[in-house]
Amino acid sequence: MNLVWATLIVAVVGAVAITAMLLVRRRAPEGSYFEDGDRAAGVFGVLATGFAVLLGFVVFLAFQSFDTSRTGAETEAQIVLQQFETAQLMPAAVRGRFSGELVCYARSVVHQEWPRMEAGTLTDGYNAWGIAMFDTLRTVQPHSAAEQAAYAKWLDQRTDRESARADRTHGAEGVIPTPLWIVLLLSAGLIFIFMLFFADSGERAIVQATMMGSVAVVITSTLLLLWFLDNPYSSGAGGLRPFAMERTVKRLTQDTGIATERFHIPCDREGTAPTKR
Repeated sequence: MNLVWATLIVAVVGAVAITAMLLVRRRAPEGSYFEDGDRAAGVFGVLATGFAVLLGFVVFLAFQSFDTSRTGAETEAQIVLQQFETAQLMPAAVRGRFSGELVCYARSVVHQEWPRMEAGTLTDGYNAWGIAMFDTLRTVQPHSAAEQAAYAKWLDQRTDRESARADRTHGAEGVIPTPLWIVLLLSAGLIFIFMLFFADSGERAIVQATMMGSVAVVITSTLLLLWFLDNPYSSGAGGLRPFAMERTVKRLTQDTGIATERFHIPCDREGTAPTKR
């Protein structure tokens, strides 16, 4: 979410809450609507504590998902770079083919999968270049000890890469179910309504406004933070970006010192294979 929009939402909710409190305060009796303030404070404490515990647990869960997505993206980029090194030890017949397909895989992650994750339209399934590399792998016939070791290592790295990709794409789905969002919003609404009963015509308006505004701003900001953590690939400030994979693409295409020979890249700059005619 854009910071400007987030700030605007917090300001609007705070203004609405303060306005509602001041309007109710005009007709409120001195000392608030509660005859027993201690009992009312106890009930409010139960509501606020229950909401805070639930919110804290959900924020922790969402942050774990956010961190898993970030770690998965970085790990995937690192493994692609390692696979490029392993490819140089493969049989000469597939060495260049693997190298080019790895570049295309990295490009497709940056230019195709990432925008779809931001839009929430990335579906389950394999990366097209991951399938292409697997098809290439099935043609490999390792002979020397180095080639056999590289073949075995490639299989391990392929498994690790797919696991890292799964961690990366998992965050795009969101981890907070709709019923939980409903409970959180309902609880926030109940706290807002309960706060209105603390309106006190005998207390200064600035005190009442500050009391209501502070609660509204804190709750709204926390819910927006929760939404951000549940949508790690948002295009706003703090959203996850494919920086790690972009660095990998740059190293594979510009720093070719690892490659034992020149290789063909069978895709365009966005990782799309040319259309066959």
